[in-house]
Amino acid sequence: MQKIRIISYLSPSIPAGLYHLIGDRIRESCGVDTSVMFDERISGPLMGDPDPFSAGTADVGFLCAPSFRYLMRNVDLLPVPVPLDPRSAGLPVYFSDVIVPADSSATSLADLRDTTWAYNDRNSKSGWFALLERIAPVAPDAFFSALIAAGSHLKAIEYVSMGLAGAAAIDSNALRLQLEEHPELASRLRVLESWGPFAIQPSVIRSSIDDGLKQRIASALLTLHNVRGRELSSFGFQRFVESDRAAYM
Repeated sequence: MQKIRIISYLSPSIPAGLYHLIGDRIRESCGVDTSVMFDERISGPLMGDPDPFSAGTADVGFLCAPSFRYLMRNVDLLPVPVPLDPRSAGLPVYFSDVIVPADSSATSLADLRDTTWAYNDRNSKSGWFALLERIAPVAPDAFFSALIAAGSHLKAIEYVSMGLAGAAAIDSNALRLQLEEHPELASRLRVLESWGPFAIQPSVIRSSIDDGLKQRIASALLTLHNVRGRELSSFGFQRFVESDRAAYM
């Protein structure tokens, strides 16, 4: 039986259970075996990082938008998820929510100059590249007093909520899920600004996969909400929709 190897770069910020759910759906719908693996070090491969798609060690991936431009010669787009966040208005978009400790006196990004900034990793759209765009042409290490590589959005939230960092930019879906799971966080941090909307993180498939199987996998994602909708919503998403290549260019 053919095996589809799925890799996610978005966990633990987006729960691993979402990708196991997707793997189950592809297996049930497409008549293939599936495996799910995670790379928690980066939000997706960029120049100098291992590329499992060109190496032939992964078939389907979930990663941050900057990676698609790097990988696009070896992958095609699959349908992408639509967040439950009301700000997304039923579209496949998300935001970068800038959080600060609840007692911070900051009222805008300008007030964060010379504070400590926590970020998940430097391959992340919401956690890093969005920041670069906002403070350009000033470099992060010139704008902030210190930069903390937290390793994930969840750790960045923890650092800010404990007062160990002055601010961080967090994937809005990751933040929403954390606030739902840990409501006490609402008294320890607040959203200073929201940047976006940005195209939701792309879903990709290795280009050399048979076109017929690609179509069946795409169909499995597009119909996921019909058969496992309650589980999908528990991870903060309502359904999958067709992706737009131009949104990632």
